[in-house]
Amino acid sequence: MQDRAVRTRRAILVAAAKVFEERGYQAATIAEILQAGNVTKGALYFHFATKEDLVDGVLSAQDAQPALPARDCKLQELVDMTMVQAYRLRTDCMVRAGARLSLDQRLGDAKRTGPFKRWIRVCEEMLEAARRQGELLPHVVPADSAVLLVGAFAGVQATSQTLSGYEDLMPRVSVLLRHVLPSVAQPSVLTSIDLSEERGERVYKEALASWDQPDGFPVEAISDSCDPRVVAEPK
Repeated sequence: MQDRAVRTRRAILVAAAKVFEERGYQAATIAEILQAGNVTKGALYFHFATKEDLVDGVLSAQDAQPALPARDCKLQELVDMTMVQAYRLRTDCMVRAGARLSLDQRLGDAKRTGPFKRWIRVCEEMLEAARRQGELLPHVVPADSAVLLVGAFAGVQATSQTLSGYEDLMPRVSVLLRHVLPSVAQPSVLTSIDLSEERGERVYKEALASWDQPDGFPVEAISDSCDPRVVAEPK
């Protein structure tokens, strides 16, 4: 029963993410989410009392991913995280919905700023680790570079979504990193970093291969989370 409840909750979140991505917070309706998730109104309200609770659930669930493999080069870890995020934007409606909700002016500041602040903090920590290993140029301030990278990625992501529906996101992010990294990385380190467009997919699949099943539902439910039928229970 507990496993079924977890799967039902996941199905509702995936359906909500798909509707939020397509319609935005204001236009999305509970009826559309029920239809997309193939769940009853009672099941939805058992897990989520309001539409805002669904937003909280989607913003939290978008962070569900395996830990990425550690690398000797900390700047490579930063690149891997950035490329994996781009890959997940292309393949996971939960992440795309989170991106749209984070830019929605109708939501409270805490919901919109939270994902940005978390990502900036993680980037700064990675850059600090890179600095301790001597990978950064002497003038680099990790806090400033973290804000720049996150802001630039957000702009590239929005441009890709508008112009191609994320189809060209991977090459755009690769180009972004090729422009940013020479301003922060030691030349000897820069030559060893893999910035290829396929990097995000390779690293994410490497991480998935060693990931234990979270919360009682299979890994494939995460990697193909744009389809609520993967995790939905019958009504």
